[in-house]
Amino acid sequence: MKDQSRVIAALLIGAAAGAALGLLLAPEKGETVREGIADYINDLVESAKSKAQSATNDIKEFGNNIYDQAKSKISGVANEASDYNDEAMNSAKSKIKDAGEQAKSRVKATANDWNNSVQNS
Repeated sequence: MKDQSRVIAALLIGAAAGAALGLLLAPEKGETVREGIADYINDLVESAKSKAQSATNDIKEFGNNIYDQAKSKISGVANEASDYNDEAMNSAKSKIKDAGEQAKSRVKATANDWNNSVQNS
């Protein structure tokens, strides 16, 4: 971007210097020289506008690319976090189920022991 600005500035300075020298050294009539200078400056202005528009489009495209990349990375991180959450929930459910089964087995064993004690007495 800096290089384009420098090129445009150098182009405008060169145009001004060329126009001044053209006026001083012109063998043609003043009106003809002025028309030529006006045409030249108009061409320079159009060229500068074109380059500025091109630079603007490049900046917009760069910004859109950065936005898309950031959005993609954020989406990836969110998906990874969701996957991690699902894994943690499944692991917790499995552990709770196992603990419940163990508790059920212990209660059943204790009930059987009491039942046997009551029947043997």
